[in-house]
Amino acid sequence: MAVDPALLTAIPLFAELSDEQRAQVAAKFEERDAQPGEYLSHEGGAGYFFFVIESGAATVTRDGKTLAEFGPGDFFGEAAIFKTRRRTATVTTTAPTILFAMFGADFAKLVADIPSLHTRIDDALAARIPD
Repeated sequence: MAVDPALLTAIPLFAELSDEQRAQVAAKFEERDAQPGEYLSHEGGAGYFFFVIESGAATVTRDGKTLAEFGPGDFFGEAAIFKTRRRTATVTTTAPTILFAMFGADFAKLVADIPSLHTRIDDALAARIPD
């Protein structure tokens, strides 16, 4: 089931998109629930989905070290889709969490079709995985 486009206005990555663009993005997302302690991605695993945290929290680790704490509005999975083809970190929920998930091929097409989204993802990739 698609996500309500209005929910995307609260997510910084999508806040500046037009209503039409947000509708395009929302149509490709599906909502998922996760309980505390669930692994959302595994370091080194294949990455087929892009995720946005709508509510809840998660910890990001690499080699057993905590890199970040994610909360509402944070996103992950873009590196595996656009750069490495493998997950660069493990993401584990630390609270009941609602996620928006999108198949990577759909996300890649949307990013290619929406220049402002492309720029924001490029900036995120540069910050997370320097050359």
